[in-house]
Amino acid sequence: MKKDTLTVVQGLKVGHAEDRKALTGVTVVICEKGAVGAADIRGTASGTREINPLDPTHLVESLNGICLAGGSAFGLDSAGGVMRYLEERGIGFPVGRTVVPIVPAAILFDLNVGDFKVRPDAAMGYRACEAASSDPVAEGCVGVGIGASVGKLLSRASAMKSGVGSAGFTFDDGLAIGAIAAVNAFGDVLDPATGKIIAGSRDPNTPGKFLDTAAALRGASIEKPFAPENTTLAVTATNATLTKSQAKKIAQMAQIGLARTISPCHSTVDGDIIFAIATGEWKGPVNLNRLGILSAEAVAEAIVRAVRKAAPMDDLPAWASLERR
Repeated sequence: MKKDTLTVVQGLKVGHAEDRKALTGVTVVICEKGAVGAADIRGTASGTREINPLDPTHLVESLNGICLAGGSAFGLDSAGGVMRYLEERGIGFPVGRTVVPIVPAAILFDLNVGDFKVRPDAAMGYRACEAASSDPVAEGCVGVGIGASVGKLLSRASAMKSGVGSAGFTFDDGLAIGAIAAVNAFGDVLDPATGKIIAGSRDPNTPGKFLDTAAALRGASIEKPFAPENTTLAVTATNATLTKSQAKKIAQMAQIGLARTISPCHSTVDGDIIFAIATGEWKGPVNLNRLGILSAEAVAEAIVRAVRKAAPMDDLPAWASLERR
């Protein structure tokens, strides 16, 4: 097995665009030849657009891109720019005089960092498409992840900076699996190899110590209403040939990657969502259990990389800065 990033899956391009002063941005995954897609939403504070075409009963058979944006629900406007970019290139569902690009979108909440008055818009979505390439994915505080943070048990005061991470695997038989994640979680991020917290809610009374969000909640020592300002967005992809129903199962199994690395995940104040896409370039035998296990591993690795590649911003420390102490 060889490791890389999401673009190890041939036919996919990834692009970022961001406002580095306002700390908000967009990340796009473009499938110029189309791809089968599905989504699995586990958080209860999600914000999405154009999810219906991913249903197995929907007329549309494939998607052309996925848009991940900051800005909370305002950021869904960025998908319009992705659609314009693709339409100009004739990529989309044919409707006679033109095409309608199918671009599911999801957002995370970053209005509490940077300038909340600046939100991703259609122009930013378009710029992300212009920047898209099949090169290894840029990680850290870029695109949708530039305003991301984790560990918000005590609100922003205890949080740490996060970002975007990506992982990809290729195998001798030709199978490729990849993932990209934007980590803006309420909970802590764990290293699945050790179970230890590597980024999360910091103890205000003990420098360098984490509070352990799950332990605090289990003990009912925290009695406050939490704001729905959190979400982990992920896309897992494969070059295998799948139906929509099969892709849905892969998205469900890939959620295990969140469970291994985020504690707690799928909370009442998270909008966690995983998209699964299949390009169909590889015609090998489909083993859903194999694909699901590998997708979960790719998502888990992408989440860990999202915090380890992040840099301190807007008074929020990052894993890299803590490690250098």
